[in-house]
Amino acid sequence: MYKMESELKILSPEPIELQPEPVISVGDDRPLLKSEPNLTQTHILSTEELEKKYAAYVRHDVYGTMGRGELPWTEKILLALGLVLLVPLRVLAGMAILVIYYVICRVCTAFLAPNREDEQEDYAHMGGWRRAVIMQSGRFFARCLLFVFGFYRICERSTGNQVDVQLNHETVTRDQKDNFERPGAIVSNHVSYIDILYHLSSSFPSFVAKRSVAKLPLVGLISKCLGCVYVQRELKSSDVKGVSGVVNQRIWEAHQNEFAPKIMLFPEGTTTNGGYILPFKSGAFLAKAPVLPVILRYPYQRFSPAWDSISGVRHLIFLLCQFVNYIEVMRLPVYQPAEQEKEDPKLYAENVRKLMAHEGNLILSDIGLAEKRAYHAALNGNISMPTVLHQKDD
Repeated sequence: MYKMESELKILSPEPIELQPEPVISVGDDRPLLKSEPNLTQTHILSTEELEKKYAAYVRHDVYGTMGRGELPWTEKILLALGLVLLVPLRVLAGMAILVIYYVICRVCTAFLAPNREDEQEDYAHMGGWRRAVIMQSGRFFARCLLFVFGFYRICERSTGNQVDVQLNHETVTRDQKDNFERPGAIVSNHVSYIDILYHLSSSFPSFVAKRSVAKLPLVGLISKCLGCVYVQRELKSSDVKGVSGVVNQRIWEAHQNEFAPKIMLFPEGTTTNGGYILPFKSGAFLAKAPVLPVILRYPYQRFSPAWDSISGVRHLIFLLCQFVNYIEVMRLPVYQPAEQEKEDPKLYAENVRKLMAHEGNLILSDIGLAEKRAYHAALNGNISMPTVLHQKDD
């Protein structure tokens, strides 16, 4: 309707019968103006403008935008060798690892009923030898999967000693100090699905996942053993605590009890190309508990492991074709929120984000998931992509 009104304003206010142009009948569905295509040209951005506006999702590797760039002959040869020699072996090895770990989880959960509180279903709070076997074997097999993907070495480093600075040399008991050091959650920048494998191999935390994951073959039981918090967006009943409440409870339990399962959160809500850090969602900071910031980077020479503006299948194939991949990890000190930050989760989230950007040499970006969808739509030739920006970002 708005479009029709704007076109009518351009027409002459004189009566139709006095116009030299032919009269347009009511049933004529032809465009009123021949220059209508120009109306959409303002929405079409050049490649340079797109890359500037959506810089956090732009690929800079040899494979180009969406992994569809023109490759040099040397890269084509390496890609062909990888497809023939690496991909079959790596797929078989990955499936074997997944099946073996599934069997271990099945044995450890035999004759046990999962926890079904708060509309969740998991085995995260099991104890004794069962939990120990699931955790230790899970960390081991996650590292094996990283090896299968070509991550033969992981460069890890930690910075600083937060406790001495924060306590200001006050006298505390050992229990108080341990409680002070213990984070309620691990927060990390999000670059690729490989992030999950690394964190599993490092600390074996729980994650937030879609409820449909719990029903997947093999992966479903494994996710329950991880203690994943499942998202069920269609559930709106008032008698359920909700995902946010469950996450906050898990965070507080992990902060108070060293044996409680840790939880891993990606507060950006989506992946980037690894050089930027997006605005944080405040859900991870509502519990007012300390958090452990972790920064991941993936140096590359040919193909970037970042899962930004490339399809999942194409990304997986190219990643498996890489002979060697690299990952760098920086663990920052446990971040202790000040009283003002505890009262303002958004301030808490923003301060942690700025700290991670400074320490990891990341560029602060103000775009999010809606802009990522818009960028993908533009790359796929959807000229109506600006409407994506008006969609609600969940």
